[in-house]
Amino acid sequence: MEVRAVAKDIRISTRKVRTVTEMVQGKKVDEALAILKFAPTPAARAVAKVVKSAAANAANNSQMEPANLRIVRILADKARPLKRFRPQPRGRAYSILKRASHITVIVDEV
Repeated sequence: MEVRAVAKDIRISTRKVRTVTEMVQGKKVDEALAILKFAPTPAARAVAKVVKSAAANAANNSQMEPANLRIVRILADKARPLKRFRPQPRGRAYSILKRASHITVIVDEV
């Protein structure tokens, strides 16, 4: 039985999160957390938090053994961006999109 955890509106762009999620796709949870601990990017901390949450959901809600859990699927989807504006020459405004993402982790027993 698959168990999932979702983190919404993480203030890191989806493109940066996907590079981290590709590293841990299909790995065991313990191995994935070890990889994420030493990954040199702030997105790794957010992904690790969701992986831990999915493992805790599986252990507490579905009585699965944490040592046997594997990441079946991990997704990074676009969230709604924050829109900000900066002044530009000749009275114009330049829009800035501060992108965000939703991270979904699905785990299952091996």
